[in-house]
Amino acid sequence: MTDPGDIPPPSTAGPPACLADFAALARAVLAPDIWDFVDGGSGAEITRAANRAALNRVAVLPRVLTGAGSPRIGASLLGREQAMPVAVAPMAYQKLLHPDGELALAAAAGAAGLPYTLSTLSSVSIEEVAAATDGPLWFQLYWLRDRGLVADLLDRATAAGSTALMVTVDVPVLGRRLRDVRNAFALPAHVTAANLPRGRDELAHAGTPGVSAIAAHTGALFAPALSWSDLEWLRARTELPLLVKGILDRRDAVRAVQTGVDAVVVSNHGGRQLDGAPASVSMLPEVVAAVDGRAEVLLDSGVRGGGDVLRALALGAAGVLLGRPLLWALAAGGRGGVETALALLAAEWRDALTLSGCADPAEARRLRTVTGG
Repeated sequence: MTDPGDIPPPSTAGPPACLADFAALARAVLAPDIWDFVDGGSGAEITRAANRAALNRVAVLPRVLTGAGSPRIGASLLGREQAMPVAVAPMAYQKLLHPDGELALAAAAGAAGLPYTLSTLSSVSIEEVAAATDGPLWFQLYWLRDRGLVADLLDRATAAGSTALMVTVDVPVLGRRLRDVRNAFALPAHVTAANLPRGRDELAHAGTPGVSAIAAHTGALFAPALSWSDLEWLRARTELPLLVKGILDRRDAVRAVQTGVDAVVVSNHGGRQLDGAPASVSMLPEVVAAVDGRAEVLLDSGVRGGGDVLRALALGAAGVLLGRPLLWALAAGGRGGVETALALLAAEWRDALTLSGCADPAEARRLRTVTGG
């Protein structure tokens, strides 16, 4: 399935010209069930499609005669200067895409000067990934039934040099992803949840007709009743900058800020959780207004290129998380593929700033937008 508004696949065998070109390259080399696992959303995939459609409806009004010249493309995220206002989103089991998995994607992100967010469900350990990247390492936490295991993951992430902690709050249970159900998708033997104790991911490898083994595994592992008191416990337990990912309602954004988080990630999990939830970008302005500068706001879900980074900043975001396109690039060419994708993103972002008359990302946040125009 292709996102509405995605750039058509290349008509020649030449090198990729944009991030969207990597999708066709990845699909050509991946097994169909793995492609579906990465590409699919939940339910009828209404929200997944809405993410891209909503971004396409955001028009940015460029300024002219600004004298901006060649723009500065770097920006601060969580108090640290980054090469772009972009971080790599947390994504599970990257060895499904390439034998090097998280090692390749983290190394490429570090070389590009971008934060890499390591998933709790990484197929490579925290310690190995930390050793593979020279860039900022953020650790993403899923809330587990075993509080002791949560504490252990926090301690390991801190000891490994993580510079931020991102807790995902929109997965009390895994969304019903029909492609995985129909494929009876299960992890192959060589892909494991490397950060969990041995034997904790057996359900993820048990293929059963009409059942997603990934959903069965997370159902046994994740705590379904995550609450604000848990977030307060987490805030008290770590001094790392804390991001909360999975916020759509401005009321939840305000409550998160009151709990002491440093950043809110407006996200519908790439359309993989509640099908029928609004597109993330549609809720971004409300959340930005509600947070009112008390924490950074990042956009996740549907981001496909430098023009989307411009849209997000013009709507008030500090930056974006980039997900699926980097998995496509990983599948197509390992670390080199991801490096190419990130170089294309930097070129697109520079062009977007230049063509909108902005000297830097701060000026992009002062641009006007028109929705539906």
